[in-house]
Parts: sequence; C-alpha cells; structure tokens
Amino acid sequence: MNYKDKRVLVVGGGLSGIAAAKKLLLLGAEVFLTDRQEKDKLPGIKELEELGLDPGHLLLAQEPPIAEIRPDLLVLSPGVPPHQPFIQQAAAQGIPIWSEVELALRGSLAQIVGITGSNGKTTTASLCGELAKASGRDTVVAGNIGLALCGQVEHLDEQGIIVAELSSFQLELIDKVRINIAVILNLTPDHLDRHGTMENYIAAKARILENQTPEDLAILNWDDLKVRELAPLTKARVVFFSSGQPLDDGIFVEGEDIIIGRDYKFGGGGQGFGLAEDQAGTKGWKIVSSGELLLRGRHNLENVMAAVAVALELGLKKGQIVRVLRSFQPVKHRQEIVGKYNGILFINDSKGTNPESSIRALQAYEEPIVLIAGGRNKGLDMTAFLLEAKKRVKSLVLVGEAASELEILSKKIGIKRVLRSSSFEDCVAKAIAEAEPGDVVLLSPACTSWDMFKSYEERGELFKELVRKHYSEPKSF
Repeated sequence: MNYKDKRVLVVGGGLSGIAAAKKLLLLGAEVFLTDRQEKDKLPGIKELEELGLDPGHLLLAQEPPIAEIRPDLLVLSPGVPPHQPFIQQAAAQGIPIWSEVELALRGSLAQIVGITGSNGKTTTASLCGELAKASGRDTVVAGNIGLALCGQVEHLDEQGIIVAELSSFQLELIDKVRINIAVILNLTPDHLDRHGTMENYIAAKARILENQTPEDLAILNWDDLKVRELAPLTKARVVFFSSGQPLDDGIFVEGEDIIIGRDYKFGGGGQGFGLAEDQAGTKGWKIVSSGELLLRGRHNLENVMAAVAVALELGLKKGQIVRVLRSFQPVKHRQEIVGKYNGILFINDSKGTNPESSIRALQAYEEPIVLIAGGRNKGLDMTAFLLEAKKRVKSLVLVGEAASELEILSKKIGIKRVLRSSSFEDCVAKAIAEAEPGDVVLLSPACTSWDMFKSYEERGELFKELVRKHYSEPKSF
C-alpha cells in the first residue's frame, strides 16, 4: 500500500501505537490517533507532533467519530480489543483493520522468524535472536518482547533477519504478512477475558501459519496435541520437537541430551550443517545436554529445541549453535536470578502471567519454595497451578486483586501456609521473613500486573529493588 496522503486512524497511544503513527507520518500519511487516556499520560505524542501530527487529529479520551474521519485504514495496538463499537463500525464499512505487526512487516524483504505460544515466547525469541546474530546477518529482535516492530525493521534487506515474538493480540489482525519460519511452542488457556473461548484463542495463534508457502518452515511441539493438530493448516514444511517422543525426522530429548533425528530434513540450503554421518549416534546427532545450559527446567529444553530448529533453517553449523546455547542467560523477568542472600535464592519470574507459565517455573526448582503470587486474573482457572504449588511450596504469599480468590481456593485445596499482603512491598517483606537458607523465594504470580503496575517489567524491577534493598540496608535489632 502507498500510504502517502492516506487517512489512517491509529488506535492506542502506547509503545506500538506511537511507533506505527511515527512510521505512517514519515511515509506521508494523514495520521489520526486515538486513545482513552489524556495527552499528559501519553509521552510519545510530543515526538509525533514534532513530525507533523496535526493537533486536531488527536482524539483522546473520546470515541473517535469514524464518519467524520473517513479513514482508509485502522491500525490497532495489541492491547486494543477489536470488538469496540467504532472498530466494528469501520469493519462494517469495509475499512481494513490491521495490527501494528501487519504495518511493520508487510512487504518486508527480510527473512521473518515468528514465535508464538502461551509460554516461553520471550526466552525462545531472545535465544533465536542470539543464534541469528551468530550467523553474521543483520538481525532485529522485536514484537511482544517489548520493542515495537515499526521503526526497527525497515532498513533490513534480503539478507536481514527479523525475529518477532508474536502474541495472540498481534496475530489476530494480520492480513498478508508471511512468516518464513513459524514457531508454535504450546497452547494453554490464556487471555480468555479477551478472546472469549479457547477455540478463539487458538485460532488467533494459528494465524501465524496461514500465509506460509511450501518454501517456509513451521516448527511445532509434538507433545502439545493442540499444537500438533495445527500442522495441516500450513503449506510449509513441518518440523516437530518433543521432550518425550523420539522423532526420526525431528528434534527430541533423550535422557538429558537434545538430539537431531537421523532423518531430519535440513532446509536453508544446508547439507547437514557440519553434522557428519559418521558422527551420528543410532538415533541422530547430539547437539547439547541440559547440564551444559544455564536455562533451568524441562520446559526450557522445549524452548531450546525450537530454537535449534530455527538455527538449522538459518544455516548455522553445530559449533555455532552450541556456543550460543552454552552461553545464553535467562531473560529478564523470566526465571531471572536476582541473587543469593543468606543462602536464599531469589528468582524473578514476573513474566509468569498465567497458571501454566507459573507451573513451569515451580517445576524448575527442587528446593523448598516461598511463592509470591497474585495480581489480576485473566479469567483463568487457577486450580492446576495451586495443586502444583501444594506439592512444592512451603509458604504462599498472595497479593493483588486475585488474592482473595486464590486464598479461598488454596485453603480448599489444602495449602497449609497462606499469607495475605496489603501491598507489593508487604508481600516481598513477608516472603523474605518466611524464607530460610536453602529456600527459593520465587515471584511467579500466575496473574497479570495490571491491577498494581503498568507492566510485568515494572513489577519485576520493584521485586529486585526490594530484595536488594533489604539485604543492603543495615538492620537494627
């Protein structure tokens, strides 16, 4: 699309919306921007005005009048539910409605690696980004990982690589974007407050496959039946990975080793990528063992397997892959090590915003756990999460909107030690008081942060600050 002089309504004045509006202004579009908040709450507006945004085109704290604007296109930020009346009005008039991802990636010359799933997206995208950079090609890692795609990828040519973490919110409004290497890690209930049903949520995630061609690759989790059943939806070559099933033509775990099956069909123009036939075992080529990784937990082996499949498609040799895998650190707010103080290990898993994610975090530790949980529930069933907590947690410290709900369910399930907190600061203090040498204090809330914070990042940073402050300040007795 030629955007010059097109009338485009950007919905949402946060990170993605500002990036989309900036790109459109630079391309000569007539941009309108709407957001529920007032101007003083949207720091990016000033930059847009400096780029020529007409102040009269700022439609803040109001419903934008579609009939008056007469837009040629709507671009929605991920956090904007598309069922709002003015968006539905535009759709009924045949006005295209795109996500910011569509605007950013439509027509891109670069090779696009898209990563989605309910859990593990950020870790896998970050790892894929490091592997892509090891190829020597110009690489951008962006998307749901915290950096809008618009404004980051336009300089990339055919040799460039875009690694995009993609949420269901971002995928539900793509149109023509073609994902060359698509990864679906897992599918567990999440964001049902927005999507309504699990079927709608899965359908949004599955859109990552819909524009693929036979020249592309889909990397899918064999162990997750819902993911496995999506294979017929793509025209691309499919590679499965599994932590429990040997796969002759896929990637799997045997014992503690990650293995590439002997019948693996290497793409990307490669011929085995340095994996000599005479070096293969009876089932294939060992890439790395779990003991060589800094990432903990069985679930992270799934993330690593998916990333290995991406790396093979990008043409990396075994030595390059292994070097990156051995040095890769857990990403911020995802089982991030805050520190070990007085023999107590503190882990920041603030990005654990749904039950399944927090279950995986709990399963990564053998030590007794003091767990901090709570926040805003997204309409999800917390039973399985609390059953896992019952097996692994010595003390459960609850905070936020969901605290009452979680407390009632915890006591029903039979968790013996449950504490309520009046504030986030109070919950961290209570968790520290509960912990003894040899324990893990784990922040993995199973809920969003939106009741108390702007983001899970803000929540995680405060957790780290409070822990470090507690152990750095002299105590008086």
